[in-house]
Amino acid sequence: MKLITKLTLGLFSALLLIGCNQKEADFIDPLLTNRDTTVNPGDDFFMYANGGWFKRNPIPDSERSNGIFRTIGDTINSQIKQICEKSAEMTDAPKGSNEQKIGDFYASGMDTLQIEKLGLSPLKADLSRIKAIKDVPSLLKTIAYLHTIGANPGFSLYVGQDDKNSAKYTVFLGQGGLGLGNRDYYFNTDKETANIRSEYVKHLEKMGLLIGKNKETAKANASIIMKLETELADNSRKLEALRDPIKNYNKMGIDQINAATPNIDWKAMTANIGIKNVDTVIVGQPEFYKALNQMIKSYSIEDWKTYLEWDLVNSYASYLNNAIEKQNFYFYSTVMSGVKEQKPRWKRIVEQTDGSLGELIGQVYVKDYLPKGSKEKLLEIGNNIRDVYAERIKNLDWMSEETKKKALFKLSKIVMKVGYPDKWKDLSSVQINRGTFLANVMATNKWAIQDMIKKYGKPVDRTEWGMYPQTYNAYYSPSNNEICVPACNILVPGFEGRMPDDAVLYGIIGGSTFGHEITHGFDDQGSQYDEKGNLNNWWTAEDLKKFKAKTKLIVEQFSQYEALPGKFVNGDATQGENIADLGGVVMGFEAFKKSAQYKNKEKISGLTPEQRFFLAYGYAWMVNIKPESLAQQLLTDVHAPAKYRINGPLENNPDFHKAFNIKPGSKMRRPDNLKVVIW
Repeated sequence: MKLITKLTLGLFSALLLIGCNQKEADFIDPLLTNRDTTVNPGDDFFMYANGGWFKRNPIPDSERSNGIFRTIGDTINSQIKQICEKSAEMTDAPKGSNEQKIGDFYASGMDTLQIEKLGLSPLKADLSRIKAIKDVPSLLKTIAYLHTIGANPGFSLYVGQDDKNSAKYTVFLGQGGLGLGNRDYYFNTDKETANIRSEYVKHLEKMGLLIGKNKETAKANASIIMKLETELADNSRKLEALRDPIKNYNKMGIDQINAATPNIDWKAMTANIGIKNVDTVIVGQPEFYKALNQMIKSYSIEDWKTYLEWDLVNSYASYLNNAIEKQNFYFYSTVMSGVKEQKPRWKRIVEQTDGSLGELIGQVYVKDYLPKGSKEKLLEIGNNIRDVYAERIKNLDWMSEETKKKALFKLSKIVMKVGYPDKWKDLSSVQINRGTFLANVMATNKWAIQDMIKKYGKPVDRTEWGMYPQTYNAYYSPSNNEICVPACNILVPGFEGRMPDDAVLYGIIGGSTFGHEITHGFDDQGSQYDEKGNLNNWWTAEDLKKFKAKTKLIVEQFSQYEALPGKFVNGDATQGENIADLGGVVMGFEAFKKSAQYKNKEKISGLTPEQRFFLAYGYAWMVNIKPESLAQQLLTDVHAPAKYRINGPLENNPDFHKAFNIKPGSKMRRPDNLKVVIW
């Protein structure tokens, strides 16, 4: 899942205009200037396509990475900043209006004097609730409460569509509760990960001091938290194991799970969270809950109170006073990601305002920043990609006619949510004021959680969007058999004042967005869901065997990439995204071949249509990342590093080899017997 590309409002408008006001001589083609021509494209196309830009644009100290995503993010942030500041100036905006909520939220985040004055007091009532825990029943009730305010101690719980009955919402229980996020941080023995563990314990101690513990207590508490989380981690599945939807689908009646975990009453737990009359749950990792059940009794009430206090403070550390916020940044951004400086406060608060009130900001963004016709342009590209996908499926030499028919039927039923939603969510119940930043964040967290849990027992709303129009991203939902491509994906940096040529549009928007997301419906996970979004095998046994042999090849290919010394890409965990990239670039090129630019062999900036297409695809993943952040990505992300999202698919692509005259034996050309072709 996930790509994106865009730049400015001027560019977006130009995309949709027939004319072009910029003189051809003034145009500086980013596909040319981004390149590093000292690199042989047959050795490393990622650096050939993007190395020039990297040389001119080092990674800022305040960022994990630099490239197209940060450039676009800065543009979107500047637009949202205008929305926030304009709203904040409207001190007389009617209470409850979008302008009042956006303005007050932003203003409260920028009011550092008030935040400093309040200190830890915005969490006082919740910390007192934790302190009052006396026994297991009150412990479990408090854990339930914390799940309703945006903390997630002990486990994860959410309401979502049943994988085997997508028309029904159900309750999911999964592993969680880890301050380090991923279980491998607690056990990997390499020097970098061992250092993170060591620094984490120091961080726990420092945070203990900052919330008022004495040195001895802070040190003891850090040890307790680390021990408890390590046990949770030890009973958690690895990242790649979480990709199997069958093995992570264990439906249990409420009485059944209560019998399996006698120390935890899940009927009471779900009711206290706000989900009434739960009869069944889907348990992702039963072994995790077996361990959690034992831990409820094997750790003392005081130990659990220590852990819950930490989880709460950790969840809201970014919104507290300067000392806590800085320490939180130091560990999670500097130690874990290599980021040395915080972003300017306005940028952090703009991003938080968008994250918390994006539904409201989206309405302003669409009205004030989005030209008419965006949906139509995106749909045009998306439908062209779907058409060539159907052609590709029909011509596959490894799939039987029986399975092709079902694949084509699923493809035809993919819903495209493009641009922005037809209806917006109702945030009228959310109370926002200028007094307390953390309270505002918590209010929006509570609303989001309530919005989720109130779905239980109701019909599934398949019109609902999971992203905002100003979110530079995209997704595929297997349960809805849909893709969502927000409006801002249509923009391409560097083409201000002119319409990008089709090679650029189809290399980025066609291949890396629509082609990528549609292919998720046919990756290792998506292929297990039918056209209605249900886990249901629609493959013949022989075709499924062939498909798995092909996915095994792509796992093997990516597992060989050494991204850092001694650290390799996790081919199993990233295979879904790698399959989507592989299919996306193929579909983008197939659609581009139908354009006049391709048919007329039109050169632009001295580049052939084919070269421009593949350079545009490289542009889509123009990301340079810090080593610490890259190490974190390898451990926690189902997406391969950007370098391999370009080089990996292209090593298998004969059209790319022809475009750049990549000879057999080159690094960017896999031997024919290892070449991966799926869709």
